[in-house]
Amino acid sequence: MIIELSPSSVSGNLQAPSSKSMTQRAIAAGLLANGETRILNASGCMDSKAAMEIARGLGAEVEVKENEMLVRSGSGAVASNLNCGESGLALRMFTPIAALNGQSVTITGKGSLLKRPVQMITDALQQLGVKVESNAGLLPIKLEGKLKGGPVNVDGSVSSQLLTGLLMALPVLKDDSVISVDNLKSKPYISMTLELLRDFGIQVENEGMSLFKIPGNQKYSSRSYEVEGDWSGAAFLLVAGAVAGKIRLSGLNPHSAQADRQILEILELCGNPVLVGPNFLEIESRSLKSFEFDATECPDLFPPAAALGVFCEGTSRITGIERLVHKESDRAMAIVEVLSNLGIRVWIEGNDLFITGGQPNGGNVSSHNDHRIAMMAAVCALGAKAKVVINGAECVSKSYPEFYEDLQKIGVNISTVNL
Repeated sequence: MIIELSPSSVSGNLQAPSSKSMTQRAIAAGLLANGETRILNASGCMDSKAAMEIARGLGAEVEVKENEMLVRSGSGAVASNLNCGESGLALRMFTPIAALNGQSVTITGKGSLLKRPVQMITDALQQLGVKVESNAGLLPIKLEGKLKGGPVNVDGSVSSQLLTGLLMALPVLKDDSVISVDNLKSKPYISMTLELLRDFGIQVENEGMSLFKIPGNQKYSSRSYEVEGDWSGAAFLLVAGAVAGKIRLSGLNPHSAQADRQILEILELCGNPVLVGPNFLEIESRSLKSFEFDATECPDLFPPAAALGVFCEGTSRITGIERLVHKESDRAMAIVEVLSNLGIRVWIEGNDLFITGGQPNGGNVSSHNDHRIAMMAAVCALGAKAKVVINGAECVSKSYPEFYEDLQKIGVNISTVNL
């Protein structure tokens, strides 16, 4: 899909999108619980749909209603093939869970997921008694044998998502387990996992985010669980308000464990702090100054922070480029290409991304099939000199299917280009 965005001012109220990360975790917890789990405010994005299909493939019944999702565990046969779509979290979280059954299963995906390394998964599961075969370190992978409790060492330098999967799978085993983690990045995402585990009755002892002690023979409690708003998607809306008008957002927890809540700090650094009300967040555009921010623990903030830097006076620096290689795109290079095509001076030095502010030109850009790159380009279009055309714009459905509709609700002029 190709869309065209005209320079626009924004004004209005929006409900923040639901967190796809917490929706996927809740689906996994419902799969592992006995009985029926009600998930309220669930995300309907493509990654969440992939998690639903995996849960069905692992024997659960998943029913989607207008305002809730029902996950009933243990009602069906286990499939021999599971497809994670393009979801990195689904791959790394559900693979240890799939190994609980002891049945032979092949796990695959599509698109960019087929290019992501799986060595960290194979290394960890083999320590826990599972035979794993990969395609030269890539998908598909085949599991043979049943996951066992015990000690396991995990490399956390690339992603925390496998650790999330182990933290969710190991408590239901007979034996106790201990996970030691080297160089863990994205620690806030593990805080999210531990919080959800507590909500479902699972206890884990955490020692400095480097050692996790997990008692065996635990049971997940089925329950009603409400998914909180998504700071990753909301970050783009807050930046839109900061550069092009005024926005009030509801449905976000300002004290959330989500890593991307740090967008509040970035906005404060550039001189436009968010007003935090009793049930809303509000931001209005004003003159912005350049900022420096380390996004190592929240790499998904690179695209919205880069869009913000475009409209700041001076040169902004964002640290943590090393975290962007294995995303839906080579995200650092995609950011540089898109912003450069819009006439913005942007470059990489070592582990840092630099953006010199200035009004973007119009023009044609590619989403690189990356939902966050498409959303970054859309926000840049608000203050551009002319229209911005985004090729491959439909990729936002991976995390935020209603993104363009929500922009239209607050006054953005968007049209579909017919070829």
